[in-house]
Amino acid sequence: MQTLYTLDAQEQTVKPGEPIRILQKHFDHSRQLLVYLIYSITEVARYAETDSRVRSNKHLPNEQDLNVNIKLAGNEILWKILEDPSWQKVLGTDKPHLYEDKELIKKIYQELVTTDEYKKYITEEGRDKKSEKGILEFIFTSLLLPNELFEAHVTELYMNWDDDIDMLSQLLLGYISKPQSLNFQEIISKEKWEFARGLLQTVTDKKEVLMDLIKPKLKNWDPERIATLDMILMQMGVTEFLYFETIPPKVTINEYIDLAKDYSTPQSGQFVNGILDNIHKDLVRDDKMHKVNFKAS
Repeated sequence: MQTLYTLDAQEQTVKPGEPIRILQKHFDHSRQLLVYLIYSITEVARYAETDSRVRSNKHLPNEQDLNVNIKLAGNEILWKILEDPSWQKVLGTDKPHLYEDKELIKKIYQELVTTDEYKKYITEEGRDKKSEKGILEFIFTSLLLPNELFEAHVTELYMNWDDDIDMLSQLLLGYISKPQSLNFQEIISKEKWEFARGLLQTVTDKKEVLMDLIKPKLKNWDPERIATLDMILMQMGVTEFLYFETIPPKVTINEYIDLAKDYSTPQSGQFVNGILDNIHKDLVRDDKMHKVNFKAS
């Protein structure tokens, strides 16, 4: 959807291979944002050691300065992340440290140490896997995400924050639960990449066919005045009807209703639903839709 919207906004003719290049760039941006979010968590956790060193080097350190608890810096899940070969490699390619706001990391750490969650964590003896995971999740969900300064900082770096944060939050929390389980060099599987590429290519190649089906359903609507995203979503939906035999029509319609509600106008969900439902009925009537039936025989 984002790639098709980008292409529609271009005034010049689309060059061969350009849609796929733009699609890959969108995926790269998503990976870079994910990497930066994980990096920010690790830096907040590691700041325990920095805090201890800075305070102990004071001219006249007090007892508290000399006894800063650095349990968090030795968090076992943190170190599984830091030692993950895929993570180490992506640090070298994406270089998130170049964009780090060190003062902001310090402030978030200082907020962390005042919380009951942190105080409970450092007083527990030993290293329980649940609490090791829980404190890193707490840093992300309760300190980083709600922090307006952090959101503003990340939004300035990554324009895809609003679009991707929900999906990437799930990926990130899954990675914390099972460190070293994610290949940062291949964030999406080959199967999903092939699907995305195929959908994009088919929409661009078959645009005339798609519009021949969509335009008669617009009745009194001027196609030029319909929201660009609505038109793109309808084209994608009809593409799935005609050319992706394994996707059930109900799944297609529901998916594009949700996308229209989330990204387009308040009326878009109902509008896209009506158009796609009418086209679906016509295709079934004319025996132009052939879907694989996965029901058990």
